[in-house]
Amino acid sequence: MLVRIVKMSFEPSKIEEFLANFGISKNKIRNFDGCQFLELYQDQNNTNVFFTYSYWNSEDDLNNYRHSDLFKGVWAKTKPLFNAKPEAWSVDKIASLK
Repeated sequence: MLVRIVKMSFEPSKIEEFLANFGISKNKIRNFDGCQFLELYQDQNNTNVFFTYSYWNSEDDLNNYRHSDLFKGVWAKTKPLFNAKPEAWSVDKIASLK
């Protein structure tokens, strides 16, 4: 399983627009073939900074999403709202405690 972490920083005046767009797209992203999990986090101190965590069956599944019409549509609406370049990491989960 591949874990994808994306850090996004938005213009403060654009946060509500981002959240509305995410609300419309989140179920489509989560139900995309190969996606097992999706969460959105907001930084407590820098409230214009958000993170998505998603779990993918494989790198191929993530790449299929990243090249899909769904991603292109979501990204086209999200990208103009940034106030800094987004950062992304693909990581392997080493431990998980509950």
